[in-house]
Amino acid sequence: MSETVDFVVVGGGSGGCAVAGRLSEDAGTSVVLLEAGGTADNWVVKTPYALSLMVPSKLNNWHFETVPQPGLNGRIGYQPRGKGLGGSSAINAMVYIRGHKWDYDHWAELGNAGWSYADVLPYFKRSENNTEFNGAYHGQSGPLHVDRLRTDNPVHEIFLQAAREAQFRIRDDFNGEEQEGLGPYQLTQHNGERWSAARAYVHPHIATRRNLRVETEAQATRILVEGGRAVGVAYRQNDQIREIRARREVILASGAFQSPQLLMLSGIGDAAALQA
Repeated sequence: MSETVDFVVVGGGSGGCAVAGRLSEDAGTSVVLLEAGGTADNWVVKTPYALSLMVPSKLNNWHFETVPQPGLNGRIGYQPRGKGLGGSSAINAMVYIRGHKWDYDHWAELGNAGWSYADVLPYFKRSENNTEFNGAYHGQSGPLHVDRLRTDNPVHEIFLQAAREAQFRIRDDFNGEEQEGLGPYQLTQHNGERWSAARAYVHPHIATRRNLRVETEAQATRILVEGGRAVGVAYRQNDQIREIRARREVILASGAFQSPQLLMLSGIGDAAALQA
């Protein structure tokens, strides 16, 4: 017999953590978050420099590779992707930068209601806890800490001075009204530590929210579909196949590669590819 909850979130990366954390703010809503990796709550993830340990290896990393590429003389491409709560926000370079305003507005022009820059900006602000910037483009009360780069490396100022002499635009804020230019990035860090999406939205609530359950080492294998509607998820954990059903929604947040992969494993996708 399978368990039934309100929402099943598949994938504990940046999107999945934010969705699970926000949905579980309603104590009357039950949420289960399925993550194929571990908790990613240790010194390796928290130490910014340790990205040098994770990105080239399989530590908290799916370590994907392409098939040999004819256009690259047969070379294999490498794609690091975070494996663990926080997803790629737990292994990346922590640079905090949003998409370009034009892209969001173009999506809206193509018919995607709610995706203009004016529509998404309030959510960026709501998520952000910025130590330096506030006002029209930033927030200072959200769960995702954003801070300046903490280093006294003289190369940075030498680089910026060279940019000034070459008459490039200098930007203190790449997430403000204009993005073009050169300058120091802000980072998803707090008190010198990496602040992943999991640290923002999930880790603080695992022990306190009885309506939020996080299952790690839980590899989704199939979306359960009945009558043309997603009703649950099958997943492998501890060498057993388990099922969990959703009263309201199954939310697929497995990333740019694994979301379409899971759809195809569930029989959803290009007919010719599925037939093959």
